[in-house]
Amino acid sequence: MIDAREIGDNLQHTLKSEIGCSGTGLHTGNTVSIVLKPAPEDTGIVFRRTDMAGKNAEIPALVENVVEATLCTTLGNDEGIKIATVEHLLAALAGCRIDNVYVDVDGPEMPIMDGSAAPFVFLVECAGVVEQNKTRRVIEVLKRIEISDDGREASLSPGDGFSVGFEIDFESDAIGKQDKSVRLVNGTFKGEISRARTFGFAEEVDQLRKMGLARGGSLDNAVVVSGDKILNDEGLRYDDEFVRHKILDCVGDLYLAGAPISGHFQGFRSGHAMNHAIVRALFSDPTAWRYVEGEAVEAEPELLLATA
Repeated sequence: MIDAREIGDNLQHTLKSEIGCSGTGLHTGNTVSIVLKPAPEDTGIVFRRTDMAGKNAEIPALVENVVEATLCTTLGNDEGIKIATVEHLLAALAGCRIDNVYVDVDGPEMPIMDGSAAPFVFLVECAGVVEQNKTRRVIEVLKRIEISDDGREASLSPGDGFSVGFEIDFESDAIGKQDKSVRLVNGTFKGEISRARTFGFAEEVDQLRKMGLARGGSLDNAVVVSGDKILNDEGLRYDDEFVRHKILDCVGDLYLAGAPISGHFQGFRSGHAMNHAIVRALFSDPTAWRYVEGEAVEAEPELLLATA
């Protein structure tokens, strides 16, 4: 094993070995199992529904394959096959610098685990990370792109490496106004963002379940707010856990660009749909970005890479 700081960061990475886990789907409430498997260079992140034998069950993790953004990110393909709640795993893969991996799933939704990305970071660390023989391709933001809708805003601007700034504003005193900016370098994703859990409001649970959502939600996999109180016995993991989780979601959603981004994201009350929309807006302007070969967003040095 060698420390990531001792090697270049311009090569693609995959897992050294396959690894899996099982858990509950946040919205379906069903038990689902996943297996993360090494993939060749230039594969990208590809979800595969193993319960769909005989069908084209592959869904590349690309923004053009987003089919739904209500409370989570859902991907789909031309066969009508879908996989929901992919954002937490994608955030972990982005934070761990995994370029190529197959994600085999035996149901229509990823397991929610504890509501954060930390369990998926743990899986990657247990499997090990290995360099591959091709350079990374990074999306460099060349000029500011911004969008807004109904008081929500998002932008991408040129920047040094990859950074995310986020501001939220909720009426509940348990959340209120929170803002945070993080540069994704030197272990900040794992240390400051990955453990932040998804959250919801107790008064909305019945309505969500009537819509077929949040059937697997519980105090074990989400921060639940009731009025101005946190219902979880252990409280919050961070005073600003809510905005940290929004940053986590954003990191996962932006990885649907198909490559790491070199630039700064800034969001105000942004959600999954707007995160996807800013990626589409960037790609729609060919003067706003370019691919850079052989350069990369700075490494997360706490990760150990296995020698091949």
